[in-house]
Amino acid sequence: MHDHQPTVVICGATAGVGRATAHAFARAGYRVALIARGAAGLDDTARALRALGATVLPIAADVADAEAIDRAADRVEAELGPIDVWVNAAMATVFGPVQQISAAEYKRVTDVTYLGFVHGTLAALRHMRPRNHGTIVQVGSALSYRAIPLQSAYCAAKFAIRGFTDSLRCELIHDRSRVRVTMVQLPAHNTPQFDWSRNKMDHRPQPVPPIHTPEVAARAILRAAQDAPRELWLGSASFKAIIGNFFMPGLLDRMMARQAWDGQLTDEPSRPDQPDNLFEPVEGLHRVDGRFDDQVKDHATALSSETVGKLAVAGLAAATAGAVALVASIARRDRR
Repeated sequence: MHDHQPTVVICGATAGVGRATAHAFARAGYRVALIARGAAGLDDTARALRALGATVLPIAADVADAEAIDRAADRVEAELGPIDVWVNAAMATVFGPVQQISAAEYKRVTDVTYLGFVHGTLAALRHMRPRNHGTIVQVGSALSYRAIPLQSAYCAAKFAIRGFTDSLRCELIHDRSRVRVTMVQLPAHNTPQFDWSRNKMDHRPQPVPPIHTPEVAARAILRAAQDAPRELWLGSASFKAIIGNFFMPGLLDRMMARQAWDGQLTDEPSRPDQPDNLFEPVEGLHRVDGRFDDQVKDHATALSSETVGKLAVAGLAAATAGAVALVASIARRDRR
């Protein structure tokens, strides 16, 4: 055991953003614990990380099972050492209008995409709080501020994660804890999510452009783990969605109704026999990238919410100063 090597736990680690994040932490010198449901995906991801020279512990567990996640955390502590960073990135979704999504499907998305984060956070805190050390990274989305049609279950879960995280942050501050919690709000990424999520639509789903590589998200998540800003907002689309929703939510409702419905669908017909991963893992799609390689961007600006706030205040001050100067100029003209 190398004491100078930090340990990270990544939930949802075998595909898409989670898998890219595992690679990023491995390259940064972390020991990496991988948590996901599918044994084949875990084995494949672990082999790739070991090829990079990383120490890896794959653990098969469903984040919806709180006891399984507790056991996983205990195993990480016993086999890899104290947990320094815990990344919650597991997700599930259903594409379709509200009336076509069943109560059982809503429950499952909630169990994975929201309660999975709660279970991971509780397991991390159980080990971090006694040591007064550690960082929890919640992988969020611009959709945790601005919901869109056809993804009500997923958007609701992301909103819930933000509320849960804000409450926890207040409690950690109250207790003067050095445990840090941060949330990364992501834009659209090219992941296998759009190949194996349950789809109620007549056409195959796609991310709403602009679409980024999962590595863009992974770099932001690694930065959040190291710097722990309150939130890290990634990409211009996220900035526009989050800030726009503060000032003109009704206008965005109408814009999303017009643009985000068809914008999430390709011209390809959906396939009724396509397996989905809502209740069971789908083998064979555990990779970093989805099928939109020809549309991706490999970079995006990342700003902490504190920086965005300062820029907004500076912009408001500049606008106010300009207005005052304009009024003064008019007043001088009127006195002549």
